[in-house]
Amino acid sequence: MSVDVKKLKVNELKEELKRRGLDTKGLKGELVDRLKAAQEADSRGDTSDQGEQEDQDFKENEEDGEEDEPEQQGEPRGCCFFNIVSVKAVNFLLLMFHRSRTPQPPAEDEEENIDDTLVTVDTYNCDLHFKVSRDRYSGYPLTIEGFAYLWAGARATHGVTQGRVFYEMKINEEIPVKHLPSSEPDPHVVRIGWSLNHCSTQLGEEPLSFGYGGTGKKSADCKFADFGEKFGENDVIGCYIDFDTGEEVEMGYSKNGVSLGVAFRTTKEELAGRALFPHVLVKNCAVEFNFGQRPQPYFPPPEGYTYIHNLGMEDKIRGTKGPAIKSECEILMMVGLPACGKTTWAIKYAETNPEKKYNILGTNAIMDKMKVMGLRRQKNYSGRWDVLIQQATQCLNRLIEIAARKRRNYILDQTNVYGSARRRKMRPFEGFQRKAIVICPTDEDLKERTLKQTNEQGKDVPDHAVLEMKANFTIPEACDFLEAVTFAELQCDEAESLLKQYNEEGRKAGPPPEKRFDNRQGGFRGRGGGGNGGGGTGYNRGSYNQNRWGSSYRDGGGDARGSYNRSQQSGGSYNRPASYSKGAYSQVINTLLWCMELETIQTKFNSK
Repeated sequence: MSVDVKKLKVNELKEELKRRGLDTKGLKGELVDRLKAAQEADSRGDTSDQGEQEDQDFKENEEDGEEDEPEQQGEPRGCCFFNIVSVKAVNFLLLMFHRSRTPQPPAEDEEENIDDTLVTVDTYNCDLHFKVSRDRYSGYPLTIEGFAYLWAGARATHGVTQGRVFYEMKINEEIPVKHLPSSEPDPHVVRIGWSLNHCSTQLGEEPLSFGYGGTGKKSADCKFADFGEKFGENDVIGCYIDFDTGEEVEMGYSKNGVSLGVAFRTTKEELAGRALFPHVLVKNCAVEFNFGQRPQPYFPPPEGYTYIHNLGMEDKIRGTKGPAIKSECEILMMVGLPACGKTTWAIKYAETNPEKKYNILGTNAIMDKMKVMGLRRQKNYSGRWDVLIQQATQCLNRLIEIAARKRRNYILDQTNVYGSARRRKMRPFEGFQRKAIVICPTDEDLKERTLKQTNEQGKDVPDHAVLEMKANFTIPEACDFLEAVTFAELQCDEAESLLKQYNEEGRKAGPPPEKRFDNRQGGFRGRGGGGNGGGGTGYNRGSYNQNRWGSSYRDGGGDARGSYNRSQQSGGSYNRPASYSKGAYSQVINTLLWCMELETIQTKFNSK
């Protein structure tokens, strides 16, 4: 899916340029020209990359068709070609190959140090796709491509447990999202309120998380009700909380200085001394806060209320601080077949370790941020479900890129059954504590969980896709990109025994090992460890054209091994930013393999 550069805002242009490592300085016209040039360069570089996935283990979505075999009789086809390939050309290709396979870890996002006594938007306690301004008092969500479907949330750095406290939020802009379908409900909306430090960023969708939205609805614990009136661009919403009404705590709102009354009440007993923090949740809107730092308020605060910024330090509770250095950060990589229980484990582990504030990276988590009125999309979505899955996968790929630049803790909720996929995904997180969590239940439990997932969530991973993963599933081991491996269910010996059965099952279900040259795979079919990339299994993954979910659908995003199946009519042509040049890599391999094969043919021919 191409992006119309001219329609992007300046901040979006800068974000795109920054992601590509390009200069972000200049006027909008200069930024547009710079990004256009980069897109054109990408387009030229990706011409030979249509339908190709990653290196060894990403060959699974190629179009069906007959491959030509090298002729073995008469004048060898391509014999002259070998004579044309000079030593310099081969050396140049090898240099390209070397550079493409040695990506450097991304640089950390530079953030200015802010006085910790100030109340600001917390750059650690927010969604990865919520961009906080340099002064930390405003922000906006990413809106390009599938991000326009997502909510993005952020909390303030400090919360309160007593007194009468107030803050303001202004909607500065409803960011244009013309690429969304006209049927998309409420493409621009903001929800504002209060929540606990350890609540999710989805304001109003769990206990002790209270939000008032621009659709004229309030919500807490995912229970929605009419309140106040609608609000949107240029409106200012005042949020006030009162701990001085006995055992109850009241939360009310105002719109443009006019009180809307009390929206929520909870008890001090239920809060149990825990602080409530200012919290915003936005969809395609840029917002700005007044915690009391502005010389003049947007509107006068209610009588008897104090701006949270103006409270003494003893009356403010600081939220969780992020890791100071990268080596204190942790990324847990889930490893397991679809429906084996990875997402369940990840959610439970994050909940039982709230101080770590794990960011779960997976399409299940993405879909949770696409909710409409607290409901997941598959329950009420009238559009193309496969298109939405594609959008979610694109977002996930971008979020993983962003994640590697920030000092946080992550759980990568994908299948990750391929060894080279694990290596590729962990390389950008060099310097983190990188650990694999293997979820391998008994075969009976896996079948039961698969059936349950299909019935409850509507997920139905194609059988051939699961068999493909079974054929190539390998147990991770501690190595240069993995510091530790933990088995959550069956332990290592039992898991290895079961995987041998799975490998054999998958191989038997695959096509016969034809020893034919497959130009698209860059090698010969059926040779273990050669073109199939499955660790020497001989399983030809390139034969599958997954026309239902695309390559990225693997148990909530699964392995997400690249972009959606671009051969689909609905798939578009989203060029996923990669850590190295896939096109260059493919050309190098194909060229060198042809050179070696043609040299052999020519030698035999000349000897006759």
